[in-house]
Amino acid sequence: MGIQKKDREYERFLDQISDFIFVEDKPERADIIFVPGNGFPQMSIEAARLWKEGMAPWILPSGKYSIGKGAFTGVQAMKEKYQGPYQTEWEFIKDVLLKEGVPEEVILREDGATFTYQNAINSRKVTDAVGIRVKKAIICCKAQHARRCKLYYQYLYPQTTFLICPSDVGINRENWFDTQKGRKEVLGEVEKCGEQLQRIFCREADSWSI
Repeated sequence: MGIQKKDREYERFLDQISDFIFVEDKPERADIIFVPGNGFPQMSIEAARLWKEGMAPWILPSGKYSIGKGAFTGVQAMKEKYQGPYQTEWEFIKDVLLKEGVPEEVILREDGATFTYQNAINSRKVTDAVGIRVKKAIICCKAQHARRCKLYYQYLYPQTTFLICPSDVGINRENWFDTQKGRKEVLGEVEKCGEQLQRIFCREADSWSI
């Protein structure tokens, strides 16, 4: 009886983590589609599909490469279709979008970000510069990055409604706890959300008057 109760509590705990990390929304007509930088084509393919369905007039890929790697580390899936060479994540995402039938003139450019929070910061600079008022936006990201992406973009666009349309690249809410890789990555996302949000809030709090 005790073991069964423990198992139920453990399952509830896993469900709470899954609900927190794996955010997913039904797409609606929006002002723009954001694609944070990565080496997987699935998110860009999803963004192209949504654009072709008329969900948004613009797509803004963002990314140079991972700050930890110091260079674009290459395509992570469907390598036979996307052979590059690509110097940045933005170049790669743009090529995927073009191959999926998205016209070049609706693809905006942000190729300086090296981490997710910077994706959001620089994307805000781009939309402000070109005069796009973002009332509603779609984010196409990895499933396990959904919460963190929404957290960062929402912080930079506080008046915007965000819809997360994630892609499954191997780790999802149904299987993340089955493997060490999945557990490490998803629990790492929980840690990053807390640690990085703390840095943002504490840094801003230094300038608040009491």
